Amino acid sequence: MKVLLINGSPRMKGNTNRALEEAASALEAEGVQTEVFWIGNKEIRGCIACGICKRTDDHKCVFAEDCCNELIGKIAEADGVIIGGPVYYAGVAGSVRSLLDRVFYAGGSLFAHKPAAGVGIARRAGAIEAADQINKYFQISNMPVVSSAYWGIAYGQTPGQAQGDAEGLHTMRTLARNMAWMIKCLDAGRAAGINPPAAEPKPFTNFVREDLLEG
Repeated sequence: MKVLLINGSPRMKGNTNRALEEAASALEAEGVQTEVFWIGNKEIRGCIACGICKRTDDHKCVFAEDCCNELIGKIAEADGVIIGGPVYYAGVAGSVRSLLDRVFYAGGSLFAHKPAAGVGIARRAGAIEAADQINKYFQISNMPVVSSAYWGIAYGQTPGQAQGDAEGLHTMRTLARNMAWMIKCLDAGRAAGINPPAAEPKPFTNFVREDLLEG
């Protein structure tokens, strides 16, 4: 069993990484392997809705110069995923959003039924909004969202300050233990012949009435 923890901060060893390391340690203590994946601090493209990934159906983004396709493969192979990102202007950093837009549009169908959780790190405000933004990717991808004893947030500005957020680190440990438990339950269920439900074809409803559009 393995959980992938994604560090969405441009700082490799900042407070986002510290929070994820706390979760990773708790997962390892529960017998679950972990990997922390840093998205880096280089330019990350945003999705341009070209639709090529859907037409080719290869679960890859056509823009292959950044870490998007590597990350799709890593999430697909993992049993669970935790994605953390810093707060920029009351929401998660733009690089995280740009990357997740592409990762989930191209590869989201590979991630169904994997437990997941979003984590937001802030100096002061916006962490709940950031975690919620990340969790929404899971909620439309048939991924169970793992909870904790509080929202998935921790506080800190300069690297190392999150170490002083005792409740935030407790939240990370509790989140990790809950995820380990859920992964083990899912594994036991599959061993007992209880498999995830088959996907039903999804209708897409357009709220604009075509018959009312002017020619």
